[in-house]
Amino acid sequence: MKLKRQLKILELIRSRDIHTQEDLATALREAGIAVTQATVSRDIKELNLVKLTTAVGGYRYSTAQDVSAAGTDKMRRYFRDSLLALDFTENLLVLKTLPGTAQGVGLTLDQMGWPEIVGTVAGDDTILAVVRTREAVPDVMERIRSLVR
Repeated sequence: MKLKRQLKILELIRSRDIHTQEDLATALREAGIAVTQATVSRDIKELNLVKLTTAVGGYRYSTAQDVSAAGTDKMRRYFRDSLLALDFTENLLVLKTLPGTAQGVGLTLDQMGWPEIVGTVAGDDTILAVVRTREAVPDVMERIRSLVR
C-alpha cells in the first residue's frame, strides 16, 4: 500500500501543481487512497520532496531529481527567485531564502557537487552550508552570488 501511495504521489506532483500537504491529501483521496496528514508528511519526507517556486510566485512540490535535472538556467532562476541574503562566519555560510524554499535551494547547492562544500542543512527559510576551509569561503560566496546575478 505504501509503495502504491508513494508512486501515486510522484505521479500527482509531476502531472499538476500540488501546493500544500492538504492539496496532496485531497488529490490522493480523489484517487481513492485514504490518507492522514501525518502519512502525507512522512511520505513527503521519505520521497525527499521539495518546494519549488512557480512562475506566478507560489510554491509546488517537486522531486529532488526534478531539481537536479532542471539545468543551469532553471537553477540560476531558482536561486535568483529564492535567495534573500548570504552571510558567513569562519567556514559556515548562512543563506536566507523565501519561506518554504530552503530545502530546494540547499538540495540544489548539494547537487552542484562543489568540493569546497561539505554539506548543507536546510530549514524552512535558512540554510547552513559547511565549507571545508575558511580560505574557500570567499570563492564559494562569489560563486553563489554569480548564480543570482
